[in-house]
Amino acid sequence: MSEIHITMAANGRIVVPSQVRAELGMEKGGGFVMTVDKGGTIHLEPLRNVIARVQDEVRGYISDDVDLVDELSVERRQEAADE
Repeated sequence: MSEIHITMAANGRIVVPSQVRAELGMEKGGGFVMTVDKGGTIHLEPLRNVIARVQDEVRGYISDDVDLVDELSVERRQEAADE
């Protein structure tokens, strides 16, 4: 992708050009996470990418034979029975 210069509007809004949105699969109304590194560089990442990255990290802590949904269901049923 080539370098594209953009300007911030008076109200603080920045428009991501349509060609960039199309190339990155950015959707209208989509959520994003913005981070600023120590050098002052702004990073904008689609929320779906952040969620996928965190899910991948969590999978590293859970063995393949564990089903968290089943475990949660069992716990909830037990809690309901104890009431």
